[in-house]
Amino acid sequence: MATIMLKNMSSPTGKSSVALPRRHFRSMVLLVRLLYRIGYNSTYRRLALAAVPEWARFNPGHDAVMMGFDFHLTPAGPKLIEVNTNAGGGLLALQASGGLDPNPLRRLRERLHRSFREEWSRFPSASRAFPARMLILDDKPEEQYLYPEMLAFADLFREWGADAFIAGPEDLSADTGGVFLAGEKIDLIYNRHCDFYLEEAALEGIRRAYLNRTVCLSPNPFTYALLADKRRSLLWLQPELQEQIGLTPRERTMVNATIPESHLLAEMDAQQLWRERREWVIKPTTGFGSRGVLLGKSLSRARFATLDPQRTLVQRFIPPSTTVPAEEPDGPVMKTDFRLFAYRNRLLGIAARLYQGQVTNLRSPGAGFVPVKLI
Repeated sequence: MATIMLKNMSSPTGKSSVALPRRHFRSMVLLVRLLYRIGYNSTYRRLALAAVPEWARFNPGHDAVMMGFDFHLTPAGPKLIEVNTNAGGGLLALQASGGLDPNPLRRLRERLHRSFREEWSRFPSASRAFPARMLILDDKPEEQYLYPEMLAFADLFREWGADAFIAGPEDLSADTGGVFLAGEKIDLIYNRHCDFYLEEAALEGIRRAYLNRTVCLSPNPFTYALLADKRRSLLWLQPELQEQIGLTPRERTMVNATIPESHLLAEMDAQQLWRERREWVIKPTTGFGSRGVLLGKSLSRARFATLDPQRTLVQRFIPPSTTVPAEEPDGPVMKTDFRLFAYRNRLLGIAARLYQGQVTNLRSPGAGFVPVKLI
């Protein structure tokens, strides 16, 4: 486990910045770009899309406007823990650092503007240079921890000339003809909802509009199926696939060193796994954030017996690094991970998440997204 000192830099939120060595940051960026390239390989796509809902195989022609790649930092370098298509926190973290240096926040805003414009331009039904009405979608958005960031995004959209709204599925009227809020047609949905495959009944109308190309949905099930479904790590680590898609020896080494050992529960010896459970993390294959994530050391026999072998990923436990506030050396030690934000193969920014407890819990005292200082 690596320990990091918080830089003694105050911010408008009272948070400090977390230092990250540049060599580790470069490793993160290289892996993200490699995974993006892998996602465009036809052999990989055929395998990745084989076991997803039929509508998730529909290629809308565009991507996920701000993906997140979560890393734990170890003495041996960064380890990729999870990929998110609807990643949040980057805008909040850089807003927190704005009082120190406005340049990172300005650059992120510029990159986001470029990314949203490009995402819209890739939407086959786009009829104007930029969407007129943009919607931020989530389940009960006002109750979400990152609702303040949704408000910040809405302000950005308005600065860019669009009408901007925040709503849940129950506020919308949607079908093949499009998605409507209060009778007005929505052009682009910035999707923060965590039903990644649009399987809930409340999202059925949005799914129909998406499949009929009457709304630009970003992120969408196709992008999630290619890169963020937790089963993808099983493919990335397969030596046969690595060879078939033409990874170089150096690229194979990078993938194998950065992505933790992963298995589907159905392919493991259950009794051996139980004996070695402290060495593993148990995750639902299509879960999000920390929902449903179980540390093996805390797993009960009864809970273990309820796991669906075909829908449970078992991943080698990689402890997070820890952060000690430089100005409060006797203060609480915070677990730390790093989220790299990207659009396609382009870097948008990076933030750190501080938390306490067994899994990422941003509601604990002192927890939240914090700016990163490269050193």
